[in-house]
Amino acid sequence: MSAVPDFTHERVLTATGARSGLVITVALHSSALGPALGGCRMWGYPSWADGQADALRLSAAMTMKNAAAGLDAGGGKSVIALPQGVVLDGERRRAALLDLGDLVEAMDGRYRTAEDVGTTEHDMLVVRERTAHVVGLPAESGGAGEPAGATALGVFSSVAPTLEAAFGDASIDGRTFVISGLGQVGGRLARMLAGHGARLAVTDIDPGKRALADELGARWISPEAALTTAADVLVPAGLGGILTDEAIESLPVRAVVGPANNPLADRSGAERLAERGIVYAPDFVVNAGGVIHLQGIADGLEWPAIAERLTGIGDTVRHVLSTAGDRGITPLAAAEELAMARIEAARRSALVGA
Repeated sequence: MSAVPDFTHERVLTATGARSGLVITVALHSSALGPALGGCRMWGYPSWADGQADALRLSAAMTMKNAAAGLDAGGGKSVIALPQGVVLDGERRRAALLDLGDLVEAMDGRYRTAEDVGTTEHDMLVVRERTAHVVGLPAESGGAGEPAGATALGVFSSVAPTLEAAFGDASIDGRTFVISGLGQVGGRLARMLAGHGARLAVTDIDPGKRALADELGARWISPEAALTTAADVLVPAGLGGILTDEAIESLPVRAVVGPANNPLADRSGAERLAERGIVYAPDFVVNAGGVIHLQGIADGLEWPAIAERLTGIGDTVRHVLSTAGDRGITPLAAAEELAMARIEAARRSALVGA
């Protein structure tokens, strides 16, 4: 079982769903900046405690992501823990989502859920039957719809400042990229990069994604080769934790920027990348496009205003990388300082108001 992180949360509910019999955790890490926003992950775990630990880690990461993105939203996450190898059928899946809705409702509006790994925008319609505190509904139901496009745009906006920090030149044309993961976000990002003249080597655990590689004229590599293929930039766009100490030691790139959550296996990886002269754009800054989109829709913004916020992620990345260089700290530390400054300011303001 994975080690449980330090408990710094405001409130955590873990319960066995009355309808589904599945263990569900809703973790509220911080509401200092406003009601928490973070999706629901439906995934297989060795035990329910691993699912709970994942919810604790992910909710803390959402606090940092939302704060660094400039959102008036705290951090939270929910996890429906499936026994490994179990795939929910229609009725039990619906039951699990209704159980989730009950737990979200018990948070009294301090946490809003949305889709995440293993859930969809249409699942959120089921959750809404039990609580109003859900975002990311299908567009045809008045919601934000699929957030992958917004996430991909935010990542794309992060590429130029990362290249600028690594090479002194922000141009994408002619640069080489390895993209590990061609899912909803990675696939969209691959199209954007190819459209701007990037040369791509791509991979995915699903061999069917090779059709996209062929369409884009990209070189297909095996998933195992993603960390050993020489390129200017590595784009982790699949599972987290791939940048172990061993992988970083021989990583043949000059920069890492991508949408995968928690690509560093350990926090010390940020220092190891810096020691090797590899520019790292922190994941929770780079991949904030989805929550920016969801919050923008919730705030009643039109697409042009949301798109401006999404492209603004690039400005945040540039600020973080510049701060790291000026102060001799890692980009991860600079991004965390940016997020914590907003959170602490909000806490001080609340104390004064009290």
